[in-house]
Amino acid sequence: MSFLKKLISGFMSKQNNEENGDQKSQYLPETVMPVDDLFTVNFKNNGGKFLYCDTQTELHETFVNVLVENDWFEKEALTHENKFHSLLRENNIKYINSKQPLFFVSSCESLIADDGAILFCEKQLRDYKPHEIPDNIIIIAATSQITRTKSDGLREIKRKYSSSLPTNITAINCFKPSANQDFLSYGRSPKNLYLLLLEDL
Repeated sequence: MSFLKKLISGFMSKQNNEENGDQKSQYLPETVMPVDDLFTVNFKNNGGKFLYCDTQTELHETFVNVLVENDWFEKEALTHENKFHSLLRENNIKYINSKQPLFFVSSCESLIADDGAILFCEKQLRDYKPHEIPDNIIIIAATSQITRTKSDGLREIKRKYSSSLPTNITAINCFKPSANQDFLSYGRSPKNLYLLLLEDL
């Protein structure tokens, strides 16, 4: 079953459960939301823009739609991953020695369901800190990268790079301005983030 179908069926089940809530025993364990549903809810609550893609063709079309929406054609972008070079070239996006990139194109290590965060490391960010990358971000990821907690994401990094653990492991979950900024928010600038999520399960 595709991610989108699971998501729809999950919401339908939740609605049915709420309608039948009075019939349930108070002693039954609380239902745990599936990780894909939980990530989607928390990511959107954080202000992220979620774009589901069923195929690679649909992903490429969605990428172009994001460029059209923001008038990013023939502009400058930042990326540290060779696999995105052809996609950028096809759309006349300058990415080599870009001086003033308007947006950042990247993969990620994990999508964290518990708080709707995106987990990165030096493989995507190099030595950049979150406030040093452009405010506009396009993340291209897959449904298999969703994990429930940051600890799960960190374990996956350890498994994936067991011979040489990466540095600059960072999670971003601030995708909209906060109405009550305080000292805890210092150094966290909100990002205009698009997540292009490819179904691979």
